[in-house]
Amino acid sequence: MSRHRQGGFTLIEMIVVLAVLGLALSLVLLHGGAGSPALEFDSAVREVAGTLRLARSRAIADDRPVTVVIAPQSFQLDGGAAIVLPPMLSMTGNGLIRFLPDGGSSGGQITLHMAERAMTIDVDWLTGRVHLLSHG
Repeated sequence: MSRHRQGGFTLIEMIVVLAVLGLALSLVLLHGGAGSPALEFDSAVREVAGTLRLARSRAIADDRPVTVVIAPQSFQLDGGAAIVLPPMLSMTGNGLIRFLPDGGSSGGQITLHMAERAMTIDVDWLTGRVHLLSHG
C-alpha cells in the first residue's frame, strides 16, 4: 500500500516565506526606497501650491488675512511650523504673500528650482487664484 502525498505547502514553509517577505518589507521601509528627484520636485511644487490655495481658503472662511512666508529652502503658513524643502530644491520670488478675506491677495510669483528644472507658481493679486506656469 503506497501512501499518496497531497500537493501543498506545510505550515513551516508558509512561516518561512512570510518571515522573508516581512524582512524585505522592513528593509524597504527603513531605507525609504529609491526616490526620484523629478518626483520630489513635482511633489514640492504641488505642496507649495496647495499651501497657497489653503491660505486663500482660510482667509475667506475665517474672514481674516492669512500669510504664507517664503524662504529659499522653506515656507510657512500663517505663523505655523516651517515646511522645509528637499536639499536639491530652492525657491525664489516674493518673500511673503498675504491672502485677504475677500479672496484677493498681495499677489506674486514663486519659482521652484532644481538643476535644469523650474516651475513658477503665480498668485493673482485680484482673485488670489493660484496657477502653475511651466518652464520649457
